[in-house]
Amino acid sequence: MQVLQSIKELKAFRESLGAQSVGLVPTMGALHKGHLSLISESSRHNAHTIVSVFVNPTQFGQNEDLSTYPRTLEQDLALCENLGVSAVFAPSVEEMYASDDEIAILPPKMMGYVLEGFDRPTHFAGVLQVVIKLFMLTRPHKAYFGKKDAQQVLIVQKMIRDLHLPLEIVACPIVRDDDGLALSSRNVYLSAQERESALCIPRTIERIESAINQGVLETKELENLARQTLDSSKSLTPIHIFYAYFCDHSLAPIARIKRGESLFLLAVRVGRTRLLDNLWC
Repeated sequence: MQVLQSIKELKAFRESLGAQSVGLVPTMGALHKGHLSLISESSRHNAHTIVSVFVNPTQFGQNEDLSTYPRTLEQDLALCENLGVSAVFAPSVEEMYASDDEIAILPPKMMGYVLEGFDRPTHFAGVLQVVIKLFMLTRPHKAYFGKKDAQQVLIVQKMIRDLHLPLEIVACPIVRDDDGLALSSRNVYLSAQERESALCIPRTIERIESAINQGVLETKELENLARQTLDSSKSLTPIHIFYAYFCDHSLAPIARIKRGESLFLLAVRVGRTRLLDNLWC
């Protein structure tokens, strides 16, 4: 496995692969089983997998956790090598952003400034800025993203369609810990007490899925069920609900679930940690 730290090295490596199929797994490091599932999926379907490890400053807002975001590069490299990754691209901020006045790509107005984008209005512009750089540098045939960050997946897929970029975005299932909590690099911020409180999130997802399977399709009724589940949870730590939202794949609100075309998106704060979960209905 090659460890590449400069754009020059990455370009040379990519050129050496020729027409062989390439999968890209973009990450901010602190790899967990969710990331490893993306790497495994890429390895199954491509001759080569490139993993990027880069804590991207442009997607962090003011007073967010850029300085404290977990960084575990040596451990990440060992995990990647064990999974047969061909190369890890781990650049510095200066390598990725040579100018303070770079061209930016704005997210779509109807998708990029609601939900996560409402609370973090610069977030998706930063995501798209780094993602398109990675796409152009690695020229992958497929790029792998986790469904836990559903809004991000949908916006990146729209960028691919709108800009006619020649690759496929593969959205992979949410991976959960043994207690049901969706895996996230930010889970390390949770104390034991906060972790216990956070389990109301997967319980809410389970109740919504069960209700839908029993034929409850009106989203107003389902949203009330979600908020009741969160509010009635015997939390050791208070939680704040940012949103519990039903929508289609354009993020437009819906009044009724249409199977295979609907989403339930949930964001809460437990202690100081923002946690996301969702159900692709």
